[in-house]
Amino acid sequence: MTKSNYKLTKKDFNQINRRSLFGFQSGWNYERMQGSGYLYTILPQLRKMYGDNTDELKDMMKTHAQFFNTSNFLNTIVTGIDLAVEEEEGYAAKETVAGLKAGLMGPFAAIGDSIFGALLPTIFGAIAANMASQGNPTGLFIWIVANIFVMFFRWKSIDVAYREGSAFVTTMSDKLTALTDAATLMGVFMVGALCATMVRVQFAITPHFGDVTVDVQNIADQIMPGLLPAAIVGGVYWLLGRKRMTSTKAIFIVLVVCVALSALGVIQ
Repeated sequence: MTKSNYKLTKKDFNQINRRSLFGFQSGWNYERMQGSGYLYTILPQLRKMYGDNTDELKDMMKTHAQFFNTSNFLNTIVTGIDLAVEEEEGYAAKETVAGLKAGLMGPFAAIGDSIFGALLPTIFGAIAANMASQGNPTGLFIWIVANIFVMFFRWKSIDVAYREGSAFVTTMSDKLTALTDAATLMGVFMVGALCATMVRVQFAITPHFGDVTVDVQNIADQIMPGLLPAAIVGGVYWLLGRKRMTSTKAIFIVLVVCVALSALGVIQ
């Protein structure tokens, strides 16, 4: 068998989406990472394309079980392109499919991590946290709506990728690069906004020089509003870059320093 005579149906895509959603990461390991999960996702369709227990099926199973690692949110796009090529060319597309997967997993990992791993959690997390700090439970529903959108995106993206096939890579390459840059910039912007609004600390010390009282916080605000929160965040960023420093250690250091300075009346 060199070419598949089977045409994928909506039922097939629904099955792929369910398997991707609940089983894509289930076989994760340090040797092949998402390789076995990728194979699990499309195995029923491979059986339909190449026949059950055929040499072509066994060979394609080995191909799809090789190392693979990309964004959990965009893996269905790679799957859609892969299936479109295999449906058209069958077993003859073995090397093409392997090359496509190897070439796409890196860029889509960067895009998925930037948008779904950093940008969306930062935006919706900031909104939800701000509402929670004011006793407003609406933030919970914002998270639910955001995740419904993500699930819908994953569900539909495989259809788009399948229809476009390999042309999706060339037609979208420039747009994907711009989208990644925009998402990264927006993520940095949102982190800055979070630092200014959620890190609530200010100077409490007001030293006296004769009859003059110096308002340190007022001076800091004149230099840059939110100077102290920005300095603390910068200090934590510096700490995390030190050798053998972990986020847990950094949290305890910040906790001890802030409690000590608050007890001394330096900050509040």
